[in-house]
Amino acid sequence: MNKRMGSIYQQHFLLTAGVILLAFAMLGASFMVLAYRYAVQEKKDSMNNSAVYIANIVGLFLEDGRNLGNQQLTENLAYVTSVPDVDVLICQASGIVIYSYDGDQSGDELKSDTVSQSVLEETLGGDSGYQGMSDLGVYDSSKFAVGAPVVVQNQLAGYVFVTSSTENLTSLWRTFGILYIVTAAVVLLLAFCSSFFTTRQQARPLREMTDVVNRFGMGEYDLRVKDYHRRDEIGQLATAFNTMADSIASAEARRQEFVANISHELKTPMTTIAGFSDGILDGTIPPEKQRECLQVISDETRRLSRLVRRMLDMSQLSAKEQSDICQSQFNGVETFAQVLISLERKITSRGLDVDVNFPDKDVMVWGDPDSITQVCYNLMDNAIKFATPGTAIGVSIVPRGNKAWFSVRNTGETIPPEELGMVFDRFHKSDRSRSLDKEGVGLGLYIVKTILNNHKETITVTSENGVTEFRFSLTLAE
Repeated sequence: MNKRMGSIYQQHFLLTAGVILLAFAMLGASFMVLAYRYAVQEKKDSMNNSAVYIANIVGLFLEDGRNLGNQQLTENLAYVTSVPDVDVLICQASGIVIYSYDGDQSGDELKSDTVSQSVLEETLGGDSGYQGMSDLGVYDSSKFAVGAPVVVQNQLAGYVFVTSSTENLTSLWRTFGILYIVTAAVVLLLAFCSSFFTTRQQARPLREMTDVVNRFGMGEYDLRVKDYHRRDEIGQLATAFNTMADSIASAEARRQEFVANISHELKTPMTTIAGFSDGILDGTIPPEKQRECLQVISDETRRLSRLVRRMLDMSQLSAKEQSDICQSQFNGVETFAQVLISLERKITSRGLDVDVNFPDKDVMVWGDPDSITQVCYNLMDNAIKFATPGTAIGVSIVPRGNKAWFSVRNTGETIPPEELGMVFDRFHKSDRSRSLDKEGVGLGLYIVKTILNNHKETITVTSENGVTEFRFSLTLAE
């Protein structure tokens, strides 16, 4: 897993670095091309203006009959060529060079006194004269040259060429490149360092979570992910894992409690059955007591059967917790009355009376009729078992607001206050229930609570002065 986390870190870092490098490469290439073109165009415009300016001056001098050696012309040419590495050539219409000026005396020596005819034709035929790289037929190496014709009284009198070495442009472009590379290197270094530490900060809690998850999977349910006080997805993941861990730990605790309870409930009847069966088989129990022992075995077997049946009911209820209950309208009065009729024989055998307080009209409620019937049956059966013989069991239905409140009340031993909160737990049986109710398995009220929770309804219990009352709600359909 550490290797996988390392690969995630490397992939994230390499992806970030690759994107940054690609962006800088594209931006750098665009910048260098644009900067070079801009510098070249600026140079072209400047040299073209100079060539036109000199051509006009030369034309005026020739028109006035002055020679090219005039001091004023020399001063003008010195002003134009004050920029280093700029030379001026003046030639006749035939191309013969009649004047050359190098302001800093650092230009190439002329190898010829005549400008090539192709350059002259292009200078005369172009809209903006001649612009390009050429040795003009007079230099030893190529230069960047701009040419303009000299016109005197509408007659071609010659040409002016302003030339410059490409070293200045190359040097400027190289300076731009070095500046960009240094800046890009600093920015890339900062970006990589930032990406490195950011990625490590993201990977570190993930590695810690992985370790906790692995140990949690090995059964260390008390482990939790450290709170990183982050509001991003990693913080949300840590919170979600801790919530899940709490739920799993709670479920595991309930499972262990369930196993312990079911083991206890199964052990007692099975021990009884095995003991009496062995006693009958080996003759330890005399024949005159064997029928009584067989009756005990039969009772304990039925108790096991009821326990298994209740366990199946619990399994079905747990499955329903994961889906919506199929609810419909039904008459709550009629449902409760049917439960009373089904338990009439049991009520009579216990010598109990029933005090019924139902509305005169139907009470239509929402719910699963079969499940609510089981709720009423379990509550009535529980009240009958723990009611003092000769007393009355009270049942009532009271509509109030948008709810109908169902109540089952009996008179008997008071439930201790410390046990009221546990009566709906699985397999919970108080001391009095273990002494009085030999048939119970401690699941009836738990099933009642689960069914009502699935219906999103409530149930309460009170027990004071020997009167115990269970009340639950159902939503009215009207």
